[in-house]
Amino acid sequence: MRYLGLDLGTRTLGISISDITKTIATTLKTIRFVEGDYESLLQPLQEMIEEYQITKIVLGFPKNMNNSIGERAETTLAFQKLLMEHFPVEVIMQDERLSTVEATNYMIEADLSRKKRKKKVDALAANIILQTYLDKERRERED
Repeated sequence: MRYLGLDLGTRTLGISISDITKTIATTLKTIRFVEGDYESLLQPLQEMIEEYQITKIVLGFPKNMNNSIGERAETTLAFQKLLMEHFPVEVIMQDERLSTVEATNYMIEADLSRKKRKKKVDALAANIILQTYLDKERRERED
C-alpha cells in the first residue's frame, strides 16, 4: 500500500513512489508520450497501481506564482478527472510551484550533465511533489 507521485508535463510524466510506511518518496521512472495523448498513460499507470498496491495518487498542481490557475493547471485538472474516472484510488492535487526548478538545482549541484538532467528532471520533480505531500501528511498526523 503505497502512494504514487506524478509530475505531468506536455510530453512526459514523471513518476515517484512512496515506501510502504509512506515516509520516503523515491523516483520511479519517466514515461514519454505524444503531446496531448493522456489516455496512453492509463495502461502503464494501471500496471503500477496493481503492482505496487497504490492507494493514493499525488498529482502536481502547477499553479502560477500569483496563485492563479493557468493553462497547464487546467490541463492537470482534466488529467486528474481522467485518473479518477479510471482508477479506484484517491487523486490529490499538490501545489508544485518551483518543483522542476528545485529538481534542476539539485542535479546541477550534483554536477549532472545537461543531457542527464533532461532525462531525470520529471521523475525528480515527481519525487519532490510526493515527498512534500508525505511530509505534510505526517505533520498533520502528529498534530
